[in-house]
Amino acid sequence: MKALSFFPLLFAALAGWGQAAGLSGQVFAEGKPLSYAHIALEGTPFGVASDEDGLFQIIGIPPGTYRLAVSALGYHTWTQEVQVRAGEGAQLGRLTLEPNILNLQAAVVTGTLKATYLKDSPVKVEVVSGRYLQQQAAPANLMESVALINGAQEVVGCGVCGTNSISLNGLPGAYTAVLMDGTPIYGSLAAVYGLNGIPRSLIERIEVIRGPSSTLYGSEAVAGVINVITKHAGEQPLLSVDIMGTTNGESFGNIAFAPRVGKWRAYAGVDYGLTDKYSDKNRDGFGDFVNLNRLSFFTKWEMERENGKALSLFGKYYSESRRNGVEDFMRPGAWRSLRGSEEVYGESIFTRRGELFGTYELPGGLPLKLDYSLSYHFQDSYYGADYYRAEQAIAFTNLTLPLEVGRHSFLFGLTSRWQGYDDNTVATAQSASRQFIPGLFAQDEWTLDKKWSLLAGGRLDHYAAHGLIFAPRFNLKYAATEWTSLRFNGGTGFRVVNLFTEDHAFISGQREVVIAESLQPERSYNASANLHHIYLWGKSQGTMDVDLFYTYFTNKIIPDYDTPGQILYANTEGHARTMGLSFSLSHQFPFPLSLQLGTNWQRATQTELDADGQFFTRPIEFAQQWSGLGTLNYRWKKTGIMLAYTLNLTGPMALPEAFDFGPDGQLLSTSRPTESDPFAIHSLQLTKAVPGWKLEAYGGVQNLLDYRQPFSPLVGFNDPNARAGFSQSFDTTYAYGPMRGRAFYLGLRWQL
Repeated sequence: MKALSFFPLLFAALAGWGQAAGLSGQVFAEGKPLSYAHIALEGTPFGVASDEDGLFQIIGIPPGTYRLAVSALGYHTWTQEVQVRAGEGAQLGRLTLEPNILNLQAAVVTGTLKATYLKDSPVKVEVVSGRYLQQQAAPANLMESVALINGAQEVVGCGVCGTNSISLNGLPGAYTAVLMDGTPIYGSLAAVYGLNGIPRSLIERIEVIRGPSSTLYGSEAVAGVINVITKHAGEQPLLSVDIMGTTNGESFGNIAFAPRVGKWRAYAGVDYGLTDKYSDKNRDGFGDFVNLNRLSFFTKWEMERENGKALSLFGKYYSESRRNGVEDFMRPGAWRSLRGSEEVYGESIFTRRGELFGTYELPGGLPLKLDYSLSYHFQDSYYGADYYRAEQAIAFTNLTLPLEVGRHSFLFGLTSRWQGYDDNTVATAQSASRQFIPGLFAQDEWTLDKKWSLLAGGRLDHYAAHGLIFAPRFNLKYAATEWTSLRFNGGTGFRVVNLFTEDHAFISGQREVVIAESLQPERSYNASANLHHIYLWGKSQGTMDVDLFYTYFTNKIIPDYDTPGQILYANTEGHARTMGLSFSLSHQFPFPLSLQLGTNWQRATQTELDADGQFFTRPIEFAQQWSGLGTLNYRWKKTGIMLAYTLNLTGPMALPEAFDFGPDGQLLSTSRPTESDPFAIHSLQLTKAVPGWKLEAYGGVQNLLDYRQPFSPLVGFNDPNARAGFSQSFDTTYAYGPMRGRAFYLGLRWQL
């Protein structure tokens, strides 16, 4: 394969050597060749990725003086001025990158919609690399990756089918905007049923902003933003394979191919997940975890244009069948014929989803960039005997223009979002819901001096039902020293609600939905502060972050479950608040040991009127009062073995009031606990690299101490007066902890 890749380069070099020249060399890190590092001449379209042996060659370079930059995620960027002479080649020899666990030179885009070094961004952005994810715990998809993000929480909406979403700052998952390459294509129906379909094999890194970001991203970016940056096609191995199996009967895998086709760099592959095992350790008569068949096809194309501007296209098709229920429903093949049965309870969800998105930088003198996305989401499902069919389509465009004027860095944007939603519920009984939402935004990042920078911006969106909605923001950064910086942020957020895709209880439970009034958009006002400090301790280094956040909500839409058999929705006359303190620490020792520690304290409450017209305050359900995350990595250089340990701590959280049946077949007068007990999840992973075979073997144990939540996530499952799952008291919303217990896994990765 090396020979095959060498000859095209040789012929191209000979053909153009008379007028142009080339650069070549080899990239190393930690004593070994570094594959897929990015080598580029700054300010030009000339750039390549190093091969599996760290080798690179850039040909066809016009004579001149350039600055060469060599970068890779997790390492300090190496730069050097180079002189290129006509008809001559320059051999740069061995270029060594130094490890950088602090990732301060990583370029982030989520905070300002343009590439900015992490340390220079006026907005606090947390970065989790894809390499870190696979070395730490090998999560199969985005949802499993959430456990490695401090302050983020997976919220399970249904204890039977396991639908889930991502919570930030104690708010429900519908308040978090999930993006792909900066483009919003998930929301409403897709935010509940689509996030499991983002495989880890696509993830270059995850960028996280906690706190409202509606100024840039519109509705849903109230609690924060999770932006999944996909891998660059030109930096992937020609062929890669990753397969994994667990003792829970799960199998995951992907195969990807990254060829070069003319001026195009391509990346294409398939990812699958399979679980087919029934387990009922808590003896509630229902499976402890979801079975599924999941298949994703994806492809990404990036064109190397002569003007150096970006042109990329990404497509993904995702198909999933998930199911769970009583044992008779889960027998091999039985669920297919029992879907919708009124005798045997089971939940079965078929999901089909197509996505297309990309970036096009327009030719010409102005740096105009168009980001776009199209998505279609189809769901065919049964929750017991209740049928739910839904379709959702979203088309989005975002045209941006950055301008540099002195110390001002302006960004102007025009957005349009069209979305259609239709289902078989009373929500769309008369006609499908269709919305066109145009918007515009502007921001100015003003560098006052070497220490102070100011970012101010605003967004204006138009909704047919609500008129114009304005969302401003303000960010101030003070670099006290080269090692210490302070950030202050403030602004507003808004959210337009689609109840029938955000609250699973109206389908899977036996409750009637009652909408008390015409619902208005929720509004939020936020303030936050961040202290970032880099420190040296002997020969080791680390970073420390302290964050304070406060958000106040008006027009808060709160589901009321107090009336038996109903869910009552209305804009509350009160308010809601979330406030908290977050601390994180990353440290790299001089020997091959690194650790990351994080903790998050928060108070999330809602204040509303009681039956007597008096305001009372109660905690928001499923919002952790505190949480903790600890990871440790140790690498034995001689053996090539890496040990990774992960600790997740979950503090108390408010739970819904739930009553079980007693021995006499009557509901007990005392409810289950309305606050959970704290618990801890420990996980271990070992990874062994075999460089000669381009192979990595990995294995580990999840939930080492076999913790399960002590109560069934289901309520009313043992009603003696009804078949399991069909009781009027049946509810699936008491899920707050793991039910799967301990699981061992083993996997292999191979690259060509």
